[in-house]
Amino acid sequence: MSGAEELLTAQTQRLRGIDPLLPPAAPPPPGEVLTTGPVAGILVRSEYPLGSPARMWSASHVCELVPLLGGAGFAGMNDLLAAWHVRLPGLGLPTADSACVVSWPSRDVECSRALLDHGFVPLSMIAVHTPIEPGVPSHPDGVRAADPADLEDCVTLALAEQEYSAMVGSSVLRGDTEQIKRGLLAGRLQRGEPIWVAERDGVVVGLAECGYSDAAPGSWTASRLPAGRWGYVNCASVLPGARSRGVGGQLVARVHASFAAAGAAGSYLYYNPPNPLSSVFWPKQGYRPLWTVWEARPATTLR
Repeated sequence: MSGAEELLTAQTQRLRGIDPLLPPAAPPPPGEVLTTGPVAGILVRSEYPLGSPARMWSASHVCELVPLLGGAGFAGMNDLLAAWHVRLPGLGLPTADSACVVSWPSRDVECSRALLDHGFVPLSMIAVHTPIEPGVPSHPDGVRAADPADLEDCVTLALAEQEYSAMVGSSVLRGDTEQIKRGLLAGRLQRGEPIWVAERDGVVVGLAECGYSDAAPGSWTASRLPAGRWGYVNCASVLPGARSRGVGGQLVARVHASFAAAGAAGSYLYYNPPNPLSSVFWPKQGYRPLWTVWEARPATTLR
């Protein structure tokens, strides 16, 4: 796209002035080009069929806008969203199980104002904890690595988190959620991936399902995080009757120790700002917002 490099350079400069942890603005993906005045964007359509894991945290029909604002703030985002609203009827998005999505740096409050004005809601955030301090891994009492025999307990905890998040975030509780969760967890446990459980009186009451992601050039992770290896907390869950007893904090301490031992540059996760539990818990564990995922759901609520 003509002028994209200039827009990306100016965008990187502006956004790094707002948040130095942000990586350089990534080249835009393939999609429909949307332009208005000096700014532009790419519209990317995604459809997730029945059985797709993405349907657990997303609408089935998604149109995502990747803004190229250059050095513009509120005015550029506002104009681009207005152009998207004009284009929306021709995109053929259904009126149910659909969403318009924009991922944008959390500290850019100018653009946050524009997104709110156009009907978007901040349903998810990518939050980061950095640096992960090296040291001797701790072994809190009652926290251990999960193994295949823990599958049913892990599924129960993962579904409890999914059900709660569906009320306060972007997750969706669907008819095949349990089947998909069980299959994914069974595979991860068989492969020995980093999954931790917390026990109290011989009962598994907490789960931290984790992994690693390399922010290598050209990767999705590199478009969101600085270069390096990052620990990722995919799902953290404590059974309702065991909450407010330090279980979550002990799980996170063990997770951070394992990330540090692996040489991770930091760790990241998604949480839902409307969630009254995670929005308090994760900042206490040292996480702070880096990117906000804004949604208009259904897509027709874009204004």
